[in-house]
Order: sequence, then structure tokens, then C-alpha cells
Amino acid sequence: MKLQNIITFITVLVMLLACTQEKKNRDYTLEGPIFGTSYKIKYYNTNINFQKSLDSLFLLVNTSTSTYSSESDISKINNGDSTIIVDAIFSEVFEKSKRIYKETDGFFDPTVGNLVNAYGFGPKNEKKDLTDAEIKEQMKFVGLEKITLKNSKVLKEDPKVYLDFNSIAKGFAIDVIARFFDQKKIENYLIEIGGEIRAKGFKKNNKPWLIRIVNPVNSYDNNGFKTINLSNKAMATSGNYRKFRISSEGKKYVHTINPKTGYATESNLLSASVISNKDCADLDAYATAFMAMGLEKTKEFLIKNPSIKVILLFSSKSGIIEEYATYNYN
Repeated sequence: MKLQNIITFITVLVMLLACTQEKKNRDYTLEGPIFGTSYKIKYYNTNINFQKSLDSLFLLVNTSTSTYSSESDISKINNGDSTIIVDAIFSEVFEKSKRIYKETDGFFDPTVGNLVNAYGFGPKNEKKDLTDAEIKEQMKFVGLEKITLKNSKVLKEDPKVYLDFNSIAKGFAIDVIARFFDQKKIENYLIEIGGEIRAKGFKKNNKPWLIRIVNPVNSYDNNGFKTINLSNKAMATSGNYRKFRISSEGKKYVHTINPKTGYATESNLLSASVISNKDCADLDAYATAFMAMGLEKTKEFLIKNPSIKVILLFSSKSGIIEEYATYNYN
């Protein structure tokens, strides 16, 4: 069943349930844990609590793309099951990944999953300090061109190739929820999952959705770095300020693996926020790619792709946070 048909089916069920209960319109805030992080969703002026519908949509995304669930399609494929018929969710995420892999010249690459696991940032939690020889060996299985999708089946050049959609799936889940809300004609909403955000319309009293960008030096600073207007836009941010580990020898490993080299070392970027009216999944992937590219390569990419707007934060030689932005804050 196509993803749009699934969303339509859930929408019809919600409408049938709503017909049996008459409630006054109100504003809702729904929140909780999901995908190893948390979500917060606000929507206004309706008489329906969409919690069960959202839970169903989250489950669909999780069952298809989560490497943290051993029963998901992606986990079964990674474990060598070549009989899996993937669903519309997997297919769309895969095709988006293929496109952005090509656009970024391979800096966004979901096949770095083995390295993500080995460095200790995946579900296997291995936490190895890889040697150059071990990295070189793992790099034989990196490259999205090594995987194709034919007749809804995943075909690998080598069974050791490991897919990891965690750098795009949160954004995609946001898009799925947004499509559902749009079908329900919800005019004003904000969807946030693990720091990725999509907003439509306005808050109460026609005020814009104002969002704080995380301060990469002090990520728990509630004031953030700067505040931006995100009404009718999406934003995804990637940074290594929270997800990293220090080895026993004092070496720092970050969760953004460079798919060109296989190393988990920091680029000169502290964080990359990507803002656009494109799908949040796309922005999620671009933000990951930019962290691997570093500042100068990202600038070159943006010149060729002016529709993608960014706020890039990096540290100067004197330790001061500097900003390179193509996005107008207002």
C-alpha cells in the first residue's frame, strides 16, 4: 500500500471516531519518547486528539526504518534477509537517500552504518578504537551505489553492506505527520522530533513560530544561540556537541562519520542548521552531509544550490563562535 494511501486510511478512521464524539475545539500539545529521542507536537483549534493516529504513524516508520528494532525491515535486511518486500516508507526514504547521496557527492551516505556501530554510535554499541587498517577494510562496504532497490527488494553487492537511515528518518517522520495534518486541514501546527522541526501557520494570536538554534558550545543553554522565524518552513540541525565519546587515550570520536574517509573526527563546523520549505527529511540529510563536508566544501555546495538556506556555526582560531548564514532570520 502506498504511503499516501496509508495516511488517508488513518485519516478516515479518525473521522469516523470523531463522528461518534462531539467535543469543543481546543489546542493540543502531544509529547513523549520516540526513536531514541523525544517528540513535541502542537496543533490548534480542533476537537480531535490525534495521539492514537500519531502512534500508528510512528510505528509504521519505526517498523520500516529503525536499526534499533531487531524486527524492523531494515534490521532484517542488514542481517541478510533478502526476501523482505519493503513498504512505501522504506522506498521513499531510500530514493531520497539515493538522490541526496548523488547531490552531495557521497557526503551523505546511509551505508556508513558498520562504522557508526563500530565507533559506538549505533544499536550495537561496540565502541572500538579502529585502526587505519580496520577502517580501510570497513570502507569496502561503504557507498550507496552498492545497493539497489528492485521490485521492492533490496539488492546488495556484498551482504556486509549495512544501511542506517537514522540521519534522515526523524525528518521523514516529521513529514509523514505533516502530511497527515494537512489531510486533516490543520492550519497551524509545529512538529518537533529530536531537534528537527517543521511548522505551519502561526501560534496563538497570529504570532510566528519562533525557534531557538542550539548554542553548540553550551547545548543546554535555554537561550540558545539565536532565534529564527520558522513559520511555514522546516529546519534540521546536525552537530557533534552532544553525541560524541572520548577514548581511554583521550581521543574524541564524533557521531558524524565522514563517508569519504571512514574517520569519526570533527570537521571545523560546530553545527549546521538547514532551513527551507523542502521536506524535513531532505534537510536532515543535508545537515548530516554538511557536518562531514566542513565549512569550505559546504559553502561551495551552497553556491551551486542557492535554494538551500543554512546557518553554520564554527569556532574561530581564538575560540569564538562565528557564523556563516545564507538564511534571513526574519
